[in-house]
Amino acid sequence: MKIACLLSGGVDSSVALCLLKEQGFNVTAFYLKVWLEDELSFLGDCPWGEDLEYAAAVCDKLNVPLKIIDMQKDYLNTVVEYSINELKAGRTPSPDIMCNRNIKFGKFIDKIDCSYDMIASGHYAQIEKVEDKYYLKSAPDEIKDQTYFLTYLNQNQLSRIKFPIGQYTKKEVRQLAMQFNLPTKDRKDSQGICFLGKIKYADFVKYHLGEKEGDVIDITNGLKISTHKGYWFFTIGQRHGLGLGGGPWYIVKKDIEKNIIYISTEKMNLSVSRNKFFVRDVNWVPENPLEQQKNVETAISLQVRLRHGAKKYNCQIRNDDQNKIFVELTEKDEGIASGQFAVFYDGVYCLGGGIIELIPE
Repeated sequence: MKIACLLSGGVDSSVALCLLKEQGFNVTAFYLKVWLEDELSFLGDCPWGEDLEYAAAVCDKLNVPLKIIDMQKDYLNTVVEYSINELKAGRTPSPDIMCNRNIKFGKFIDKIDCSYDMIASGHYAQIEKVEDKYYLKSAPDEIKDQTYFLTYLNQNQLSRIKFPIGQYTKKEVRQLAMQFNLPTKDRKDSQGICFLGKIKYADFVKYHLGEKEGDVIDITNGLKISTHKGYWFFTIGQRHGLGLGGGPWYIVKKDIEKNIIYISTEKMNLSVSRNKFFVRDVNWVPENPLEQQKNVETAISLQVRLRHGAKKYNCQIRNDDQNKIFVELTEKDEGIASGQFAVFYDGVYCLGGGIIELIPE
């Protein structure tokens, strides 16, 4: 079997590549060039050079060929454009989800020749085939599990993907890197959005959307506390970056039309925490669990993640008459924002997910 393995220069993809090599696959490593150093070089440095050095060192040790694929324009026209449009609309984008669907397991396939049977990556997730269906299964490491970011993959994509480290915990992956003496064994995990590198997120947003002064208001008493430079710099639940004393302060609400940011010292502010919302544009991975529920009042019980991490809520979902899913959590969450993804689970299986749309107040 001929496999194209996505290699980032980090420890996870390095171990994935090594495992494929150990298992005897005919494997070629691919480094995706998505950084924006040409367009945004004046904002800061991107560590792509260092990433590529580590990737090359791993391939040299394993005697695996390494190819570089230029995907800057593809990334700019899909993931970056989507992210900017969502921010401008006052919503919270999920660039990693769109990157996985449109770039890593999307347009990348069009960039390589058709002789490759499978695409592999260092994601913490598992794929199971049951009869003619492919199921997306959580990794045993709940904190590192990345099924949340893979929820927009379809059956055709899953049929061609391998996740070599999916059954391991992060600790075990580090141990394997030490055991194989990989050049990335001690390298720290990368943080932030992959195409920005060391560029500050706020500078990136400012470059595309500019600044517009607005009021910062304490939602508990309606008093103006300060000013901000644009609602698009903030997301619901955000704590850092406000520069205010007497806190901690949390972003609890945004008025897009008036460019007002509402804050509170209580993260679980009862006036904005919620447990009911809609989900639109849902991608069901194996099949729609609501397909047989013709009565919109009939609900089913699942679990849902509202963001990447171990936290899951018990919930009930049912069809809505506007081609949306109505979701009701068993407890309230203070950081639900339009645009972010809700991803549904039945135990260890990721059933799919879609975009949150808040119910008008």
